[in-house]
Amino acid sequence: MKSLILYLSLIIFAGLNLTGRSTPNIIYILADDLGYGDVSVYNPDSKIQTPNLDRLASMGMRFTDAHTPSSVCTPTRYGVLTGHYCWRTPLKQGVTWSYGRTFIEEGRETVATLLQEQGYNTAVIGKWHLGLDWALKSGEANTLENAEKRVNEYGVVMNMEVKHIDFTKPVTRGPKEFGFEYSYILPASLDIPPYVYLENHEIVSEPTDYTEGNDLDKGFMDAFWRAGKMSPGFDFYDVMPNFIRRSVDYIANHAQDEKPFFLYIPLPAPHTPWVPTMEHDGSSEAGMYGDFTQQTDAEVGRIMQAVKDAGIERETLIIFTSDNGPYWVPSLTHKYGHQAAAHLRGMKGDIWEGGHRVPYIASWPGKIPMGSISNALTSLTHLISTVADIVGEADPNAHGEDSYSIWEVLHGKSDEVAGQPGIMMHSSRAHFAWREGPWKFIEKRGSGGFSSPVSFDVRMGEATAQLYNLEEDPSETTNLYFKYPEKGEYLSKRLKQSKKGEL
Repeated sequence: MKSLILYLSLIIFAGLNLTGRSTPNIIYILADDLGYGDVSVYNPDSKIQTPNLDRLASMGMRFTDAHTPSSVCTPTRYGVLTGHYCWRTPLKQGVTWSYGRTFIEEGRETVATLLQEQGYNTAVIGKWHLGLDWALKSGEANTLENAEKRVNEYGVVMNMEVKHIDFTKPVTRGPKEFGFEYSYILPASLDIPPYVYLENHEIVSEPTDYTEGNDLDKGFMDAFWRAGKMSPGFDFYDVMPNFIRRSVDYIANHAQDEKPFFLYIPLPAPHTPWVPTMEHDGSSEAGMYGDFTQQTDAEVGRIMQAVKDAGIERETLIIFTSDNGPYWVPSLTHKYGHQAAAHLRGMKGDIWEGGHRVPYIASWPGKIPMGSISNALTSLTHLISTVADIVGEADPNAHGEDSYSIWEVLHGKSDEVAGQPGIMMHSSRAHFAWREGPWKFIEKRGSGGFSSPVSFDVRMGEATAQLYNLEEDPSETTNLYFKYPEKGEYLSKRLKQSKKGEL
């Protein structure tokens, strides 16, 4: 009897981690404008070396066919947190700006609210860029109706005049309302004012200083940032290190809590301004962008080390990916010989693969097979259903209209995402694409983003859409729209059905 009790005790103990939890800590690191070809494990010819991301991939699984729902920032971030395509909201294209109001719907479930309900501590440390409801000054601008603002055709406040903002008061709607108990954020991209930090909705230091901007003639490259208000002493070069220091502290402070934690770390890099610290300046063969990307890799390494130092590696799921493809114009490829999107066509903003196919690496020792590679087609919208599956929700795919659990893929039990009808991608100028198997259908001609031609004046007899077999032609060089008209018609129908919510 004693032997039986001891045996059963060992079985029970083996099924628990050292803190007695049965669900993992979850760290989700979202790079900003990182390309598929920037990570050396994805691109052996990369002029950028990423040893920490390579090591993370060796510890878990990397995906070769992972996609952002949009090829620009704000809509992807919305999709990551909600599992819902952003174009289904009033934000049909483009991004909000720093003074834009939040457009996330009242009561919309997010990854953070779901995990809160499951007993998780939740935090976001990094770049937000999902809009904030800034406090407005009293007087004639005391209501939103009276304030001067830029509003899209669907009523989303994309930006406001800074003169109406009261920086002495906390924002009235932000990360807290979407499930984050703790937040330390930059409002938007590091090249868009105001240059301030907000901690739990409070501005850390009122932006009483002003910057004239930097490298304004560089064409959105190098150490470029726009003119605007900033906090005294705001240091562009210390923003990413600051976020990492605080993330490391958060991990150390919550590692042994009875409750697991969800830590969302949306990095500001390698989006402009490219501001590598002295330690990394000149470290790559791809200019300031490459240096800043190598620093990004080093900072991810610090997160990995913090998890190891806390003794929670086997209790922690780490996911690393990017919000869209790289801003890497052809002249930079020619100058440095570096292909930031590897063999893929296009870049950030585009409907072509370079705009939305991104690195995606997941590690959870003992749960995700080490050194594994998945060719499964997947989308960043799948996070909410995946974590719902991990924490034992009865119907994980009920979370997020456009989200499907990839846990069986991560666990090495499936080669495809169960239940997924296909995935949708969306360019910065509202060109839509539908992927199903190896086939990709784009409803319009042109990139729909930053690459030329952006749009296409279709002449009589020319193809009106684009059709590619990515298994045979991953660089999208040959439009098969006329060669396989039935396939194009089928995928066009599927695209329309998805837009209507019928798939």
